[in-house]
Amino acid sequence: MASSEWRMAFRSARLFPIRHSPFAFSCDTSAGELLAQEQLLMKRGHAEALMPMIARVMQSADLAFTALDRIAVTVGPGSFTGLRVGISAARGLALAAELPAVGLSTLSAYAAAIVGQSGPAPVISAIDARHDHVYFQIVAGDGSQLVRPKIAPIDEAIAASQFGAPHLVGNAARILAERWPADAPQPVSVDAQPAPDISWVAWLGAAANPDTNPARPFYLKAPDAKPAAQPLFTAQAESS
Repeated sequence: MASSEWRMAFRSARLFPIRHSPFAFSCDTSAGELLAQEQLLMKRGHAEALMPMIARVMQSADLAFTALDRIAVTVGPGSFTGLRVGISAARGLALAAELPAVGLSTLSAYAAAIVGQSGPAPVISAIDARHDHVYFQIVAGDGSQLVRPKIAPIDEAIAASQFGAPHLVGNAARILAERWPADAPQPVSVDAQPAPDISWVAWLGAAANPDTNPARPFYLKAPDAKPAAQPLFTAQAESS
């Protein structure tokens, strides 16, 4: 989908996009105007910060939730805590206001601002997955998919140099750039955004079909923290 199509869809709807950790919120009108936004870079305290921020943005925009057409939220991949908090808030607000909620891939939201404006150069969206891994996807300059979203070692993402000199975007863009092979076509640009531009989340959210883009977590991997196979108190009781 071309950038112009995203903008046209955006102008047909009034929505409230929520970007998971770090949080950002904005309200946009059918005229394509950004009414209000706020963001806060944070590693902890998402649940406590989220609802007060939403209230401040809605107050600043002078809008009631019933004046919205839909609520959009990025669904990952990314921080498990941020995803759960952001998606739960979006679904709860949508339910209370009787609005549709749409979920958007964070990787696609990163690429959106570049696709259609980058010519033939591929776009690699990358998010730090820690432990020398990244979540990434690759699309061509026209938006067609070259590599589906996946989690892989950094070296595998760097092997994407086979597609030619890319645009690197995402919070792991700098990580890829620093390890990019010297004998490979060098990146056209490196945009190490901590999170996708919230206005592009809004444009994508306006264009997305709620039936095929549910507000549901897109993890790509299991959580690092796993529950014990047996509750501790049960094990203690059996050993006593």
